Amino acid sequence: MTMQSNLETAFRQQNALKVISGLNHFERDRVAQVIKAATAGGATFVDIAADPELVKMGKQLSKLPICISAVEPERFAACVEAGADLIEIGNFDTFYAQGRRFDAEDVLALTQKTRQLLSEITLSVTVPHILPLDEQAELAISLVNAGADIIQTEGGTSSNPSHSGTLGLIEKAAPTLAAASTISQAVSVPVLCASGLSNVTVPMAVAAGASGVGVGSAVNQLNDEVAMIATVRSLAEALSTVQRRRAVPSQN
Repeated sequence: MTMQSNLETAFRQQNALKVISGLNHFERDRVAQVIKAATAGGATFVDIAADPELVKMGKQLSKLPICISAVEPERFAACVEAGADLIEIGNFDTFYAQGRRFDAEDVLALTQKTRQLLSEITLSVTVPHILPLDEQAELAISLVNAGADIIQTEGGTSSNPSHSGTLGLIEKAAPTLAAASTISQAVSVPVLCASGLSNVTVPMAVAAGASGVGVGSAVNQLNDEVAMIATVRSLAEALSTVQRRRAVPSQN
């Protein structure tokens, strides 16, 4: 089975797991650590910064599909040439702290320009969480019409949990879970629920309609590879648990 087939199967089965290194993380050793942890922990694919040399490194380290993220469409071509399997317009979270915002028109224009430059590559596009939910759904529809193959949600950076423990984890994930539920009802392409998720809330993302989840800081901010692998494995296990529960016949 090809990498693309594996990815399509994971989305169809609603158990795709993307580990995100970060679109502004260009340190080779750190990116390599995330890629190795994603591979060893059982992730479906990995998302790295748009740099051809990082793509080449990723291809040497792992058989996982490599997604590259950027908000400048002209940076994608060289990465695809280097072997990237899919591309992502998004990971906007890193820009919000700098005061840069992406509205619906911005994201749609980026998508249209990217499709003009690269018509065949699998394209994922993030819908900004700063939009109201109804506008997120409207934008998602427009993005699919413009050629997006996957829609990704976000929202973790806007959440300020007031509780610790499990309740805090649910509060942290609430914006992206709400977006996944709303958008998955509006479009027929896979929806990847990302930002602020944990092994507690990953099953909730699937229940909300997501075809998979994306996790960044929960993995890439850890200090050692062993801890990274353990976290990825716990997230993969959370997704597998959902699948096993579905496979158990109802007792009613």
